[in-house]
Amino acid sequence: MSQPLFLDPEAPTAVRVRDLLARMTLTEKVGQVNQRMYGWDAYERNASGHRLTDAFRGEVAAFDGMGALYGLQRADPWSGVTAATGIGAADGARVSDAVQRHVVETTRLGIPVLLVEEMPHGLQALDGTLLPVNLAVAATWNPDLYEEAAALAAAQLRSRGGHVALVSALDLVRDPRWGRAEECFGEDPYLAARFTEALVRGVQGPPGESFGPDRAAVVLKHFAGQGATVGGRNSAATELGARELHEIHLEAALAGVRAGAAGLMAAYNEFDGIPCAANRELLTGILRERWGFTGLVMADGLALDRLVRLAGDPVAAGAMALEAGTDLSLWDDSFPRLEEAVRRGLVDESALDTAVGRVLALKFRLGLFENPYTGERTPAPGPEQLSERIARESVTLLTHDGETLPLGARTRRIAVIGPNADSVPQQIGDYTAPQRPGTGISVLEGLKAAAPLGTEIVHARGAGLVGGDLSGLPGAVALTAGADVAVVVLGGSSARESGTRFDANGAAVVTSGNPVEMTCGEGVDLAELSLPEGQTALLDALTATGTPVVVVLVQGRPHALTDLAGRAAAVLSAWYPGPWGGRAVADVLFGTADPVGRLPVSVPRSAAQLPVHYNGKDHGYRGYVDQPATARHAFGHGLSYTTVEYGTPRLSRTSVPAAELTAGTPNTTQATPRPLVCTVDIRNTGDRPVRETVQLYVRRVTGGSSWPRVRELRGFARVVLESGERAEVSFPVEERTLASVTRDLERAVEPGEFEVETGPSSDRTRGVRLTVLAGRLH
Repeated sequence: MSQPLFLDPEAPTAVRVRDLLARMTLTEKVGQVNQRMYGWDAYERNASGHRLTDAFRGEVAAFDGMGALYGLQRADPWSGVTAATGIGAADGARVSDAVQRHVVETTRLGIPVLLVEEMPHGLQALDGTLLPVNLAVAATWNPDLYEEAAALAAAQLRSRGGHVALVSALDLVRDPRWGRAEECFGEDPYLAARFTEALVRGVQGPPGESFGPDRAAVVLKHFAGQGATVGGRNSAATELGARELHEIHLEAALAGVRAGAAGLMAAYNEFDGIPCAANRELLTGILRERWGFTGLVMADGLALDRLVRLAGDPVAAGAMALEAGTDLSLWDDSFPRLEEAVRRGLVDESALDTAVGRVLALKFRLGLFENPYTGERTPAPGPEQLSERIARESVTLLTHDGETLPLGARTRRIAVIGPNADSVPQQIGDYTAPQRPGTGISVLEGLKAAAPLGTEIVHARGAGLVGGDLSGLPGAVALTAGADVAVVVLGGSSARESGTRFDANGAAVVTSGNPVEMTCGEGVDLAELSLPEGQTALLDALTATGTPVVVVLVQGRPHALTDLAGRAAAVLSAWYPGPWGGRAVADVLFGTADPVGRLPVSVPRSAAQLPVHYNGKDHGYRGYVDQPATARHAFGHGLSYTTVEYGTPRLSRTSVPAAELTAGTPNTTQATPRPLVCTVDIRNTGDRPVRETVQLYVRRVTGGSSWPRVRELRGFARVVLESGERAEVSFPVEERTLASVTRDLERAVEPGEFEVETGPSSDRTRGVRLTVLAGRLH
């Protein structure tokens, strides 16, 4: 008897999917689009190891199969999984194989299960290696470095039996009050798109039909517009128009789709009144019909059950989401009832077949039918060195008096003060597993290790992370007054504690009366962005001592900063830099490493002036009466320990026909046109080497289908210059450099006048005029 066609590895994936679908019952199909169970409920740990639970066996039996299992290896306070009860690196592959073996061997068709894990900044599992949060990653302006780290994180996931990585990439920080700001690659669509591409390449490997054994499928979160919810309120409504959605919030998703991402996760928020998971125009019209996406769409946790309020009951809610284009559920009670939805005529079985086919296609691409088990593989090493390198490159020098840093041999006594000075948990961000004892190094420990022999380092917390307790102030002031310099480590924390309360989907519940010291993370939104009362009082008291004060902000969002000119000798931002971030910060403070980070998000003066993102519409607003409308520190800003001089940019041509810039436009009347290039000269005018991030922006002056933005990032280049060295930096000016969203919501180069600008940040640019013509040059 010949084997079924779906088991033939030589057959095309589409053929295998079609053959398998034809053999499946309605119940089995429904099982394939479900991811109902929490993975930590699938096993329990006992004296002899780990055993599968009856609940897991029952879930598999209910549908004679299982589409996907989320979070088998997740550990954190929400799941309740600890180092004592969870799955460590040494056991990951064995437990994963036990799960897979049960599904394959006890079901009629033996369809393997997808094992899905969170990998927001490294694998969220015991012994998973953490990276700095995405906001820190983006502050490096180094997508290649992130691609390397993402590849190692994926290898770690696969070596422990996982198949699919869930990674935040698509949200933008349009309102820093939002608690999930740390998960974003900043506020700019171009920068986010470049890091999203790097993520897909790193996790999935080279584009192709199949994934390598050390690569995983990536599901990009969240599609779309979740970073633009009203008031920075998590999972709330957005007031986006279609143009704003396309210009700002879809760029990273489109880049990820073109890079070959296996899946996208539909966001919680609504767009134009329709929740994303039930938004057919978004999931089918834009994603599939316009962009040609063939991967799967996963719902966010319990998002489909929220549709009951619109649909009337869970059965209709599941049908609504399926019809819109959602393929795979997450924990909800709606998709498990799709069989009833089909039988009631609420959705056609063909729609279910389409969704099942996408889930099966991913399983075939991962090679799970041929190699369902991980086997005796040594757990892959994590990207520890790259994590520290990302942390080092992300540290951003915001202000500097030109004298205090880097700390030198003359600094004999350093006071290290502040609630974030000596806490590794407070520098690693949300979505993290418990860390083994001894993992990581705090800023205090990093400074002690990096300080020259003979340097005395004293420490006091000084204030709490939240609240206004001032009892620690006198001791901190005394230590600072007797020191040569004070390093004051302030900011926030996303550290989940055992006492934290959680929503059903895992978001933290933190209220004004809750003593948990979380100020950032999922579910932790702020109305006020200034530092808490105690931290502010501490900073005021320390700067009044006359001792030079260096402020280090360990944070997951940009806190609003008062004017510290003349008070603080320097201010640095270290977006949650991960376990080894303390060593990275110390290296920058002592000058072992130069500060090379650049802001991926604008830093406000106050919450009252929001929004302050650099690329708003160019209406020429003069500002409020009581304060400027501009950011305290603009997108792209970052200082170094030297100075760099920029010349005026120049273009290889000052006018160009729009048709020449359109990819694929035939040109039979003339020879291939000369490339259009923008060039700028830069020179290191200081006495130290520098790695400068040269930024390219475009301003549309006239023309186009809609009101222009102030400016838009369209390129960047990192250049290393020795003291006194000059360099010529060139950028191609092509279709994607000048394209804008047209009236039909497609991107095209529209005729008009442009200013092509270069500079070290979005608020320090010099430009040259470019005319884009409607016709051709002859």
